Amino acid sequence: MDNNKLFSHTEPVIFERGSSGRDGASTPAADVEAVDVKSVLPASMIRDEISDLPDLSEVEVVRHFTRLSQLNYGVDSGFYPLGSCTMKYNPKINEDVCRFPGFTGSHPYQPETLSQGNLQLMYELQDMMGEISGLPKVTLQPAAGAQGEMTGMMMIRAYHEANGNARKKVLIPDTAHGTNPATSALCGYSVVPVKSNERGIIDAEAIHELMDEDVAALMLTNPNTLGLFEENIVEIAKIIHDKGGLIYCDGANMNALMGVGKPGDMGVDVLHINLHKTFSTPHGGGGPGSGPVCVTEQLADYLPVPVVEKDGKKYSLNFDLPKTIGRVKAFYGNFGVLVRAYAYILTMGAEGLARVSKTAVVNANYIRERLKGHYDLAYDTPSMHEAVFSDKLQAPQGIKTLDIAKRLIDYGFHPPTIYFPLVVHGALMIEPTETEGRRTLDAFCDAMIAIAGEAKTEPDLLKNAPSNAKFRRLDEVKAARDPKLRWRPRAQGLA
Repeated sequence: MDNNKLFSHTEPVIFERGSSGRDGASTPAADVEAVDVKSVLPASMIRDEISDLPDLSEVEVVRHFTRLSQLNYGVDSGFYPLGSCTMKYNPKINEDVCRFPGFTGSHPYQPETLSQGNLQLMYELQDMMGEISGLPKVTLQPAAGAQGEMTGMMMIRAYHEANGNARKKVLIPDTAHGTNPATSALCGYSVVPVKSNERGIIDAEAIHELMDEDVAALMLTNPNTLGLFEENIVEIAKIIHDKGGLIYCDGANMNALMGVGKPGDMGVDVLHINLHKTFSTPHGGGGPGSGPVCVTEQLADYLPVPVVEKDGKKYSLNFDLPKTIGRVKAFYGNFGVLVRAYAYILTMGAEGLARVSKTAVVNANYIRERLKGHYDLAYDTPSMHEAVFSDKLQAPQGIKTLDIAKRLIDYGFHPPTIYFPLVVHGALMIEPTETEGRRTLDAFCDAMIAIAGEAKTEPDLLKNAPSNAKFRRLDEVKAARDPKLRWRPRAQGLA
């Protein structure tokens, strides 16, 4: 289907549809006497009548929301090349498994004796995460990557406090994910930036100069946000460990490593893994997510409680960890995401997971080679799972990264991540993942190459893009600073 036709379709808000007296539901006549609500409920629980609610028939409601779904752009409708986010297609079989009645019908407060299947799944998923990461002890509680970061850094702080010195600083490379500095600050640490070298990676010498007994940890992303592998990681880990520090690795980019390399074997002490990126949960729009944290044996006592354990054939929840940082999520984490990940890993197997990583890397390097020369390649080093370009070649025509991204919409593609990482001015960050075939990659690259040509011959076309979307160029700063979140009738000028 031509995405441009979908984008150009106009669908008013539901409050502008319908007519008085229409009804989308029928209810049987009441067989009990009517009761004055004020006589049975306190005044604080009674609200005024809602005005301006639309009156619609069932078919109008169905068509409205169906049209809205067609206006939306998602991974099921097209290529979603967000860099460092791993927005890939997720097999529908895992959605079916997640909805098995035994999973959806269970309650987190039911007795362990009635939850043995769920606990077995969690226990085995812990083992899987430990095997994939090379870090044997795992918590499945954190609800997303940022909470996984927070959990990991809280464990690092608890570990140092137990050893008599919480320390004061955390080293963070300029190619780390943006949440890393915030996480460190929330855990009470001062952030010490580490500048990457001319190849886009961290030099061991730079770490050696900054490392002292006040540094609690190095918090790095590997592969980093430039899509490059931190090849000095083993040497860097030794420098950190020799001074009593720990290595935290942001595992959001595990789609490039799983089945090929284990962070634990590289000297990493703590790693979070985004199940909703790598292991088959559709994400976006705020969730759901899951960010399990994998740690070394020396940090096992600091894991959040409860942890799932096995004794013979019986599975149970252990709340008795004297050094635990405590619970970080209600119940036992986002269980539905855990089920999808479990089904995905069993389906793929060890060889399949390795093939995922290898294919993702091949796809990223294919895009890198096809677009090289048409766009400035920030670092001319073989990519891992993503490639980072910039608008440097288009700048002389007055074209910026935002113009390129908006023009892509006219070609039916969702734009990639832009203006990140911050170390690349005007960055275009593209991650194809392993689920896209060559035909899709070629269509995307053809569109990007055509846009590069338009930047030279028709720059105004890009500056006014998108042309075919439902809305043209929006004032995104105003939308962020002055959002209109409540509907008002057009007569009030706020529709």
